[in-house]
Amino acid sequence: MGQDQTKQQIEKGLQLYQSNQTEKALEVWMKVLEKSSDLVGRFRVLGCLVTAHSEMGRYKEMLKFAVVQIDTARELEDADFLLESYLNLARSNEKLCEFHKTISYCKTCLGLPGTRAGAQLGGQVSLSMGNAFLGLSVFQKALESFEKALRYAHNNDDAMLECRVCCSLGSFYAQVKDYEKALFFPCKAAELVNDYGKGWSLKYRAMSQYHMAVAYRLLGHLGSAMECCEESMKIALQHGDRPLQALCLLCFADIHRSRGDLELSQLKLHCLSESIYRSKGLQRELRAHVVRFHECVEETELYCGLCGESIGEKNSRLQALPCSHIFHLRCGPPAGWTVDRVSLRHSRAHLA
Repeated sequence: MGQDQTKQQIEKGLQLYQSNQTEKALEVWMKVLEKSSDLVGRFRVLGCLVTAHSEMGRYKEMLKFAVVQIDTARELEDADFLLESYLNLARSNEKLCEFHKTISYCKTCLGLPGTRAGAQLGGQVSLSMGNAFLGLSVFQKALESFEKALRYAHNNDDAMLECRVCCSLGSFYAQVKDYEKALFFPCKAAELVNDYGKGWSLKYRAMSQYHMAVAYRLLGHLGSAMECCEESMKIALQHGDRPLQALCLLCFADIHRSRGDLELSQLKLHCLSESIYRSKGLQRELRAHVVRFHECVEETELYCGLCGESIGEKNSRLQALPCSHIFHLRCGPPAGWTVDRVSLRHSRAHLA
């Protein structure tokens, strides 16, 4: 199969994929991979296979094709192709929760010599790295990476990347329990979809609606949460996005649990260890649980540098400094105040 025929078959697969005929698209692309002698075409079709398997939730297959794509990039001896393939390898490991590997491959991307694709893909590398740091609960580095990705998006007028970063920032603030910011960022993503997303995949709308649903649920706005989650699930079902379908199911379970619909909330175990031990009067187990919780807070530096209280136990408004340390908005900081890592680390001991 020559270069022209390879291009035609890749395009045919894309048309099938966009019309939700996913399995037929995969068949076309696999035939290209088997028969084409065009290395550039093979590289492109491997990228299509990586994306398709990612959206189908087949992450081991995604990883397999990402590895083959790197070998193809090396044969091509092209730095742009190598950068793209390492990014796909990082994303594959991110989906498999291999976060340390994700960070390592992202650093490899950033360490490659200057490439034409660097300006376009640098923000996506930072986003993937931020998601990995968030998965490891390394919150300061996650925020630094997200802010770097956001700068790439603004500098390159990349509204699609900005949309994805806003959704990740929504997840970040949901985890540290600033629920107003957890809602603000996916709402911003939804605005970007409405303003610029006419030609985008509907997955961006589905993604923003899901993150809005999570934030609305955490804020107690259960009607709005259900509406957003239903919209997200509708799109996910249309496009066969299995990972998003699973996330929506969990969100539905949380909404029903918050409403007191206990029979519908069995999809997710929702009783925290602390509340169980407290209600049963198991003081020794409760103390051990609280001690371990605060050890985790110390390890992740997830506490306010001003008042010393932990962040993430309850809903509270937060503010980030330029250095990416976070603190309670109610606490300040005073004019001209700065924080360094040492003072932040010892603030709890000083205030105790």
